[in-house]
Amino acid sequence: MGIETTTPNRKGNKEIYGLPVETNSHNKTKKCRRRHRKMSPVQRLYQTCKDVFSFCGAGIVPSPEDIQRLRSVLDTMKPADVGLTPELPYFRMTVARRTPAITYLHLHECEKFSMGIFCLPPSGVLPLHNHPGMTVFSKLLFGTMHIKSYDWVADAPEDKSTSANPSPATPPGVRLAKVKVDADFTAPCDTSILYPADGGNMHCFTAVTACAVLDVLGPPYSDPDGRHCQYYLDFPFSHFSVDGVSVAEEEKEGYAWLQEIEKPEDLAVDGAMYRGPKIVEN
Repeated sequence: MGIETTTPNRKGNKEIYGLPVETNSHNKTKKCRRRHRKMSPVQRLYQTCKDVFSFCGAGIVPSPEDIQRLRSVLDTMKPADVGLTPELPYFRMTVARRTPAITYLHLHECEKFSMGIFCLPPSGVLPLHNHPGMTVFSKLLFGTMHIKSYDWVADAPEDKSTSANPSPATPPGVRLAKVKVDADFTAPCDTSILYPADGGNMHCFTAVTACAVLDVLGPPYSDPDGRHCQYYLDFPFSHFSVDGVSVAEEEKEGYAWLQEIEKPEDLAVDGAMYRGPKIVEN
């Protein structure tokens, strides 16, 4: 980015002849607007993320105005804006693996936010996982995807005192969660947003067809800061019985027990070079 300067002689001449002088602030505003119009969509996304997350951190959600601002940028994003087409090899069916490998395209990461694209072939699965302290924007660029997401039920007891139904014994550490979303989504569709404690902070993506998801995380995962990705198994509410927990019969399908597990052994996420329009970091 160039440094904006003012020509002293020109300014002096305007003052001599009594003409209105354009202030530096006014010039900056006009220049910013011109730059914004010339930006590529992915550059505009980067710049908006940089602004929106500048004063945010773990557990700190951007303002409603900033949420809408970033959402509106993502809503207009198309596959071509990031150099993607469904014909790329990332999206092809493979027979070598039982679970199709997923490809991740890294766009940008800093301590405030990250941007990346998950490329899923048909039947590809991103298993149930969480986003500790994060605000996450997910834009389905093309294809059809099934999303199932949960939020923890506040103040629900864990299984410290349990009794098994006629089903297997309750595993240790299960927690009650409420289903937030359980549906298919087909592009083009609105950007989905999840928050640190709401909006479906734990979710699972299953590719019905080949699809691509552009993800923005604020802040990104960080093991040193305690924001590591945790994986879960989900069990129907009726599968276990936990003392002190009851749900009306007609509402039981809207709840589940989640058990934290190690990263699934069959999960393969391969990194690949992002070859879309360049992002100029500033």
